[in-house]
Amino acid sequence: MDLVRSAPGGILDLNKVATKLGVRKRRVYDITNVLDGIDLVEKKSKNHIRWIGSDLSNFGAVPQQKKLQEELSDLSAMEDALDELIKDCAQQLFELTDDKENERLAYVTYQDIHSIQAFHEQIVIAVKAPAETRLDVPAPREDSITVHIRSTRGPIDVYLCEVEQGHSSNKSSEGAGTSSSKNKHPEPPNKEENPPQQSEELLEVSN
Repeated sequence: MDLVRSAPGGILDLNKVATKLGVRKRRVYDITNVLDGIDLVEKKSKNHIRWIGSDLSNFGAVPQQKKLQEELSDLSAMEDALDELIKDCAQQLFELTDDKENERLAYVTYQDIHSIQAFHEQIVIAVKAPAETRLDVPAPREDSITVHIRSTRGPIDVYLCEVEQGHSSNKSSEGAGTSSSKNKHPEPPNKEENPPQQSEELLEVSN
């Protein structure tokens, strides 16, 4: 098929074909006679034939298409599995946050973070923010990761937990209507006495 596809006008010299394939010319003639009988080639002369079958430009596309379909099927199955995991996590999170008994315990201490081995020698940032705070993480650059945090219901407190040094520092939100905050560990949320304030925080961490 490669010989037919590369031949000018689809016309092949059978002598050259036999030489290139390293077979007897009689064998090539036998094959071309069969192809002529099923209207795939026509004889132009004694030693020349021309391909008149279907377009060969897509020859071999079926296996490739099947491979792509299999890959698509695998990706769809993976997507379904991830959707189930996300759904399960969302349900667990809802059950956890909907429990009034858990509401007063919805915080962690620096000691809690420090005790997690996976966080050692890592940059750990804790965020204390009102409900419905929005967090966006754009595609990371090679040397840094940027995080946008936006709240319309009060200030945002950001805590840099330097796990390897055994202490943490605090950075208050710097958007409109933010309030200052002393260095401290995250505490249980208290009911706000003042009207909700808008707050926006931009974090950038370099590698």
